Amino acid sequence: MKVLVTGVKGQLGFDVVNELNKRGHVAVGLDVTEMDITDAESVLKVIGEVAPQAVVHCAAWTAVDAAEEKENVSKVHKVNVVGTQNIANECKKLGCKLLYLSTDYVFDGKGNEPWKPDCKNFKPLNVYGQTKLEGEFAVANTIDNYFIIRIAWVFGKNGNNFIKTMLKAGKKYDSVRVVSDQIGTPTYTYDLARLLVDMVESDKYGYYHATNEGGYVSWYEFAKEIFKQAGYETNVISVTTAEYGLSKAARPFNSRLDKSKLKENGFKPLPTWKDALARYLKEINYGAD
Repeated sequence: MKVLVTGVKGQLGFDVVNELNKRGHVAVGLDVTEMDITDAESVLKVIGEVAPQAVVHCAAWTAVDAAEEKENVSKVHKVNVVGTQNIANECKKLGCKLLYLSTDYVFDGKGNEPWKPDCKNFKPLNVYGQTKLEGEFAVANTIDNYFIIRIAWVFGKNGNNFIKTMLKAGKKYDSVRVVSDQIGTPTYTYDLARLLVDMVESDKYGYYHATNEGGYVSWYEFAKEIFKQAGYETNVISVTTAEYGLSKAARPFNSRLDKSKLKENGFKPLPTWKDALARYLKEINYGAD
C-alpha cells in the first residue's frame, strides 16, 4: 500500500513512516517544504502525483500557547482547518483513506469521567482545541472512509516533549514544580504509529481514542516516574494549575480518554505508559544504567 504521511519532521510523522517501511508499505513522508497544506494547489499537485491509497495527516500547529497570540490565530486556523480541508478534498477525489490526528482538547476537560470517542459534547477551551475540532468536522463532513484519532500527552524521539523538558530541568535544578490537577495518560509515538498502521490496513472507520495503557495519572505523577526511571534525585513539588500560572492557553483538567473502542473493533491496545517511558529513555540514552 502507498501511504502519504504529512508532518514527517514531527514526533509522530517520523515514527509512522518508519512503521510503514518496516511492514513493506510504500511510505511517502512530507513536510511543509514538499507540500504546503494551506495551499490548495500545492496539495492538489503533490497528492495527485503521489496517488496514495491512504493519507496519515500528522501535520498541525501544536504550539498551544503561541496559538493564543493575536497575530497567530489566523495562521493556526489556516494550518489546522484550511490545511485539513484541502487534504480531505483530495482524499475524496482519489477515494483514499484519511487518518486525522486530533486531541482531547476538543472537550472542556470538566468532570472525572473518561471522554468517549463518539461523545459530541465539544467545548474547546483554547484556539488550538477549536481549530483541531474544526479540522475533525472538515474530515467527517467531506469523506466517509476516515479515522479520527484523538491522542494526548504525546512524546517521541523526534521533537520536544514533556519528558525532555523534565530531564533538562532535572539536570539543572534540585526541584521542579509540576501541576497535579490535570489528569490523563501519556502517548508514545512509537507505540501509536503501530496502531495507526494497523488502522490504515483496515476499514474499521470512525472516531477513536488512543493513548498508552496503565491508568490515568497527573503530570506531577508522570514527572516523578520520569525522574525515578532516569535515576535522577530531583524533588518534584506538586502545584495546582492556578499556582503554576504562566500558560496563555487554558488547559483541560480532565484529559482521560476512553479507549475501549479499540479492543471492541479488534485493534491491539498500546502497552502501559511506564513500559513506554522505559523504552523511550533507552532510545534517547537517558536510562539510569
